[in-house]
Amino acid sequence: MGENPLHGRGARTNATGRYERFVRSAYDDGWASEPVKRLETIVTPEAAKSIISRNQSPDISFDQSINPYRGCEHGCIYCYARPNHAYVGLSPGLDFETKLFVKANAAELLEREFSKPSYRPRTIMLGGVTDIYQPIERGYGITRSLLGVMERWRHPVALITKSQLVMRDIDILGPLAERNLAKAAISVTTLDRRIARVMEPRAAAPHRRIEAIRVLAEAGVPVTVMVAPIVPGINDSEIEAVLEEAASVGASAAGYVILRLPLEIKDLFREWLNEYFPDRAGRVMTLVRQMRGGRDYDPEWGKRQRGEGPYARLIADRFARACRKLGLNQPRLPLDHTQFRRPIEPGGQQDMFVSN
Repeated sequence: MGENPLHGRGARTNATGRYERFVRSAYDDGWASEPVKRLETIVTPEAAKSIISRNQSPDISFDQSINPYRGCEHGCIYCYARPNHAYVGLSPGLDFETKLFVKANAAELLEREFSKPSYRPRTIMLGGVTDIYQPIERGYGITRSLLGVMERWRHPVALITKSQLVMRDIDILGPLAERNLAKAAISVTTLDRRIARVMEPRAAAPHRRIEAIRVLAEAGVPVTVMVAPIVPGINDSEIEAVLEEAASVGASAAGYVILRLPLEIKDLFREWLNEYFPDRAGRVMTLVRQMRGGRDYDPEWGKRQRGEGPYARLIADRFARACRKLGLNQPRLPLDHTQFRRPIEPGGQQDMFVSN
């Protein structure tokens, strides 16, 4: 038997994006063929025209964000960013985790944005769609270059990741946090390595994420642990254990999101569920629908992140009780927006009226 071509990938298929004229599907015609080769990751640099995305969603805590990459090699089967690949004629399935795009000019665009006289500083979230520390960041370093711009301009920045690579940038994040200009969120979906391996195949192992929380906290960076997503029947039994483990190494806040299955994700998730958890697939989907008004997904603001119904309330109560017990989510000062200023160029002179 040859190597499984899908080893290390989350999606099981590469279903056609919803905007394509023709639908492709796998078909076995009975003729012998050569073994399918293992899927390789293809990265395409692109010249973005703008870099800061803005939103008015009441469901999230930030209104400005930067996503240096499109697509994500982590391959998390539940990723709500998967449907975005359909906009570029690619599949939200395997294409999403094997055909990646990098915004090579991200730092340059951010410098340009900060230089505009009309720009007013507000916290920028790095990430929020695809992971800013996915494996290709090791080579491209776009996230680190963006953090360097934040440091030079003293701009408040938040970030979210499920990668231990964030520890590489402690030399920037630590000094920013000392000025109350940085905070981080680490996603810990499960402490079970077996579940993590199939649900988030190329993301950091659970113990590596816990280590990242510890290192960030010791460097003075406020850390939120995100138990996201909570998948009923798969990882919902671990809520208290994840929170306790994260709090023990320095996490000071916590949040959660209930599994979301918009657009193509619902079919991709079912395929994955039937392959890895066939014994509980029916129960998982029944619980999902109980929290989504009888549907696979409800996109309504106020409901899409937390769900509704008895099971959703039970999860909310458990989460709140555990946070109170562990002292998580105590009030803390927001990041400081008043230190923003134009950097002093080599041989240049800073405006004497700009705050230091």
